[in-house]
Amino acid sequence: MPDGGAPEATLTADYNAEMIEHVARYPRLRDRSVFVGDPDDLVADSLGPGLPSVRDWTCAHFDFAGYVSGYAPVDRDEVRAELGWGSDERVCLVTVGGSGVGGPLLRRVVDAHPYAAKRVPGLRTVVVTGPRIDPASVPAPAGVEIRGYVPGLYRLLAACDVAVVQGGLTTTMELTAARRPFLYFPLRHHFEQQRHVAHRLDRHRAGTRMDYDTATPESIGEALAAELARPVAYRPVPIDGARKAAALLADLL
Repeated sequence: MPDGGAPEATLTADYNAEMIEHVARYPRLRDRSVFVGDPDDLVADSLGPGLPSVRDWTCAHFDFAGYVSGYAPVDRDEVRAELGWGSDERVCLVTVGGSGVGGPLLRRVVDAHPYAAKRVPGLRTVVVTGPRIDPASVPAPAGVEIRGYVPGLYRLLAACDVAVVQGGLTTTMELTAARRPFLYFPLRHHFEQQRHVAHRLDRHRAGTRMDYDTATPESIGEALAAELARPVAYRPVPIDGARKAAALLADLL
């Protein structure tokens, strides 16, 4: 099937209609559906011709817990001391999650380090390859540190000065909740990252969206410096989402 265009849109709308009909015909299969987020985090796009919008349908069938971080607040100074990150260093954390698809982005950001370091004195770039990318496949020039899988990555995200990530919801919202500046590169053709996650981040005024196809090492270096200089004015992320979700589930017990 050609990528994009009418055939793909028709197939997607047909699948959405099947899902809507299934939920309508078999409500007994679900005692409660919980959306991790708020109604305004949902796009207003239609699910297809003659179908309701994503937001309207979800509001009619889900309860909302707000954001659930799953982690206690992090003491940045304590974590930085534990990691050996000096108070005079500006640490850029680069991570692409648990998949193996982000290797090219890691290498491009490494290539961007010299351009960023010219604009950010004392810049230290820490690259986390995760469980599926061989750390040896990413070069480590001066000023760049390569790590493999890191347990508790959320602690590093909260402790860094700026981050470069893909457009996944978990990582970007952890950065948003921690009020850390970041650049994010949604995967091409990844509808959730391109549309749903980007919408939520726009609502929170968080991060700066980048395009991998057009971003050069020099432009990434410039964007990193600009992101560090930009005041963080994110929409606050409530920390009681887990309690709300637990209360919604407890009603069923």
